[in-house]
Amino acid sequence: MAIDRRSLMATGAAAGALALAPRIARADSMFAPTPGAWRSFEVTTRIDILMPEGATQAWIPLPAMNAPDWFQPKGSRWMTNGKAHEAQSGGADLLHVEWAASEQKPYVEIVSKMATRDRAVDLTRPGKAAPLSDAERKLYLAATDLVPTDGIVKHTADRAIGLAKSDIDRARAIYEWVVDNSYRRASTRGCGTGDVAAMLKSGNLGGKCADLNALFVGLARAVGIPARDVYGLRIAPSQFGYKSLGANSEMVTKAQHCRAEVWLDSHGWVPMDPADVRKVILEEAPGNLAAKDAKVVAARKALFGSWETNWLAYSSAHDVVLPGSKTGKVGFLMYPQGETNGAQLDPLDPDNFRYTIRRKETTSA
Repeated sequence: MAIDRRSLMATGAAAGALALAPRIARADSMFAPTPGAWRSFEVTTRIDILMPEGATQAWIPLPAMNAPDWFQPKGSRWMTNGKAHEAQSGGADLLHVEWAASEQKPYVEIVSKMATRDRAVDLTRPGKAAPLSDAERKLYLAATDLVPTDGIVKHTADRAIGLAKSDIDRARAIYEWVVDNSYRRASTRGCGTGDVAAMLKSGNLGGKCADLNALFVGLARAVGIPARDVYGLRIAPSQFGYKSLGANSEMVTKAQHCRAEVWLDSHGWVPMDPADVRKVILEEAPGNLAAKDAKVVAARKALFGSWETNWLAYSSAHDVVLPGSKTGKVGFLMYPQGETNGAQLDPLDPDNFRYTIRRKETTSA
């Protein structure tokens, strides 16, 4: 049975004027994203349940972040031999698919379209952001299952900010503290778990983006600065020659990446990514770069206030309840999730879970 929902809208200004030739990374450029032309992408996620053992379900994140200045979701369509419907849980848009126990070859294929452009906030001059609502402020200051804001998290945050008073100075102090005190651990599965209290209690601040950026978010919230993780997927090479900060093939099954934002009343949501600074240090050629290396210095400066948006955004949701799940909720929804006969499939093992994600750029500047 085929299902086709959410008709795909035209990509507007991004579709007509931009050339279809792929963009070429500027290897000699420093890392300095700035808002420019929109780029349009199509991302195809295919899931095949190889060994169903009864009734089977899957939950697939949909790129639906509401951020019209830098990310515009253009809808998704899908085909499946199961029963599928869109749902929202905790702010995350997802496709929930159910297959009967009699179905021997469950599958679903989802095609999503979106437009993106780089973003940068000029922190040297006040912006014109609409106020954050009371409900939103409460949400983005709240503790989550994996990101508490009291105890060791609050104690660490207070030490990190020192005597800084303004929100921008305190956010910068936390950003620099995370970059200086954490490290990217290559052996971490997937993007990490984002268990901030466990990291701080162990004294081992190694991990990947879901760990290091969650650490930043937790410390910011602990000192009263609204902050959030944004979960997504890299979908194109870096335009600035940073191999470590891009998706360098059409297959992006393992290219998940989360980022962070803080709310500054004078500027609105401001992009951050201390985890990618540590990624540049570890992975950018020739590897294990010094903190004073020009590539590290440029990335560290840029990633406090800007993002290169060769990346799609799913959501900023924490503690996501999967509708109908037998195994409960997940800390965040950045990977496809699945169950068969009530047993969870490993979302970090796409070869055995059997899912692939491919991308293609449909317009480029």
